[in-house]
Amino acid sequence: MEFVNDSTSTPRHQQWAATMGGFAGEDGIIRAHADSFVRVQPREWRRADRENGGVVNLTPGATREFGAGRREREEEPDEYRTCFERDRDRILHSSAFRRLSGKTQVFVFPEDHMRTRLTHALEVAQVATSVARATGLNVTLTEAIALGHDCGHGPGGHASEDALEIYLPDGFDHASFGADVALAPLNLCAETLDGVRQHSWSRPAPSTPEGEVVSWADRIAYVCHDFEDALGAGVVRSDDLPRVVRERCGDSRAGQLRYFIRALIATISSTGVVGMAPEPATTLAEFRDFNYRTIYMRDASTLQARRVVDMLRALVEYYEHHPQRLPSDHVDSPGGTLAAAVGYVAGMTDRFACRAAVELLDWPLDQLPNGIDR
Repeated sequence: MEFVNDSTSTPRHQQWAATMGGFAGEDGIIRAHADSFVRVQPREWRRADRENGGVVNLTPGATREFGAGRREREEEPDEYRTCFERDRDRILHSSAFRRLSGKTQVFVFPEDHMRTRLTHALEVAQVATSVARATGLNVTLTEAIALGHDCGHGPGGHASEDALEIYLPDGFDHASFGADVALAPLNLCAETLDGVRQHSWSRPAPSTPEGEVVSWADRIAYVCHDFEDALGAGVVRSDDLPRVVRERCGDSRAGQLRYFIRALIATISSTGVVGMAPEPATTLAEFRDFNYRTIYMRDASTLQARRVVDMLRALVEYYEHHPQRLPSDHVDSPGGTLAAAVGYVAGMTDRFACRAAVELLDWPLDQLPNGIDR
């Protein structure tokens, strides 16, 4: 492909555009780099080859994958990807997953270095796959569950559950909403949806060991990174941590993650139970209790939560009474107009919800969630 020189192009533009068609070798194959030299032994690993144990050695009790997987709507198997790999890919490319980048983890409108629901999901996936890989569990199923586990969260963090639960007969739980509503269009495997639906500790146990690993990884990740974010925001100090926590796992995120991940791996490897020995489990509980008291329930957080609840309820009631303002893909909800309104509001990002409240309801600016307030 010949690059047409444009007098307005800079040398950098010209260099970039010159790569448009790639680079042809003497064999006629197009390469990404002009000086490409790497070679591999020709081999094609198809899905069936890998399912039969060609590259993965799973421990007894780990979840196997065959064919297209157990889906609500039957599908043909993929030629190369296993069923759980397809699930992971579908979640990564879904709008529900992308919207997590605009949803609260702890701080509304987080500053650049702080976590969002998206970065939280990625960190949970890192913790969970580290454990699954070390214990011979199905890494791909673990990753799929971890990436999708919070796709049902509404804007404004856990306060959205308080806001929305009054409108649905069975209440609103981000775990079940994620599996049964937000991710339902993806036609995921039953094992993936089960792990998402049951990842919260207050719910029944997941049906797979991979799902239970994600339940632990979720708590490990958010306890450690929520403390780090609060530390960066000046909400807490390192020496505020209970002494038992500092002595056992330190005051750095890296050391804390290492301690809890190794504790989980050690128990699974020695007993076959997805859990922790009493000492690290107690340490994690002390750590979470500290975060609960000093971060999640501090006065500024409870004020933000009240503002989120008031705003989201007003939006739901607006859309319930103005269904013509709902997008077409939300109008025909099986639960009726109110359920459709709840589903639409739950899918909003923080900024979209605030903007909708201001534009549709003339919501007072001083009553919007306003981010970090020490």
